[in-house]
This record gives sequence, structure tokens and C-alpha cells, in this order.
Amino acid sequence: VQLAESGGGLVQPGGSLRLSCAASGFTFSSAMMRWFRQTPGKGRQLVASITSGGGSTIYLDSVKGRFSISRDNAKNTVYLQMNSLEPDDTAVYYCYAGVAGGAWGQGTQVTVSS
Repeated sequence: VQLAESGGGLVQPGGSLRLSCAASGFTFSSAMMRWFRQTPGKGRQLVASITSGGGSTIYLDSVKGRFSISRDNAKNTVYLQMNSLEPDDTAVYYCYAGVAGGAWGQGTQVTVSS
């Protein structure tokens, strides 16, 4: 199982980023996928989750209305569109696959700062 995140970076408050997670080594279309984030002060938080078919999503309360999780099962990729970014969104963002006891990507840094 391999998960490779991309799309992180430095953005000003109010800006947008789209994270991608390319998956391989398992049947992506059958897997629940999640995005987590981690900071030294808050630990690891579940940011968003999407079911295997994409029909159901859940979000951390603080990102509702700003972030959107989606997936393309033909491309074995899950996305996290992040809009109206705030400094408190600064974190390392991790992709997670609900397979084989759980699999994690290496993480991508998102920094929101002016």
C-alpha cells in the first residue's frame, strides 16, 4: 500500500490549496479515505472522510463550509480542496486509507501565513 500526498505549501490567509493523494497497492474504489492533520499543539485531527463510492462525507467542525473532500476512483486519487484558509489550518496533512489495518501517507506541510 502506498499513499503519496502533494499540493501543500505556503499560502496567505484567505487563500486556497488543493491537496492530492495518489494511492496504489490496493483496491482504491473499495476503500474509505480520510485526511488528517497534525500540529504539535493539537495532535492529530480527522479533517475529512469520504466513503468508497464518494456518496458520503464528514468534516471537522472548524473546516465545514471551507474544505471539500472528493475522490476520483478512475485515477486512484483523493483530494482535499481547502478554501478560505486560516492560520489555524497550518499543519502537516496526511492521507489515510481504511485498508489493511490502516495506511498513511508521508504527509504534506500546509502553512497559512501572511
